Amino acid sequence: MNLKQIACTLGLALGGATALAAQDSAAAPAPAPAPAPAPAPAPSLTVTEAVIAKSVVDRVPQDTGSALPVDVGQVVCWTKITGASAGATIHHVWFHGDTQVGDVELTLGGSPWRTWSRKTVPAGAAGAWHVEIRDAGGTVLRRVDFTIGG
Repeated sequence: MNLKQIACTLGLALGGATALAAQDSAAAPAPAPAPAPAPAPAPSLTVTEAVIAKSVVDRVPQDTGSALPVDVGQVVCWTKITGASAGATIHHVWFHGDTQVGDVELTLGGSPWRTWSRKTVPAGAAGAWHVEIRDAGGTVLRRVDFTIGG
């Protein structure tokens, strides 16, 4: 065998090995990528207490009830929330009858967290009222019904 024949044979042998190597690696399926981690679930907010009161003193509701006098002037919706992370928000959405008369966004500082909003009751606003306590997405977590006047 001359030098040219040896080089040609060697070239074919090396080229064939490369092709075989390429075939072998292509034949083996690539490992499947690891699935992406599931997003952490949003904290589940729970209203553990919610009351209507005439005022709040030292973070404690005063003169609570579901029927308040027509001359009450203002009312407070006091709420205790658990399961919140700092910076989460809730809304107190106020209704007189079926008419929305206020929407107050409240920022929570952790869990548990007490917060409240106030609503001025105008003269002539007797009747059925309620407050819907909603999470940031608008889901109603609790409804508190009360009456102003007779």
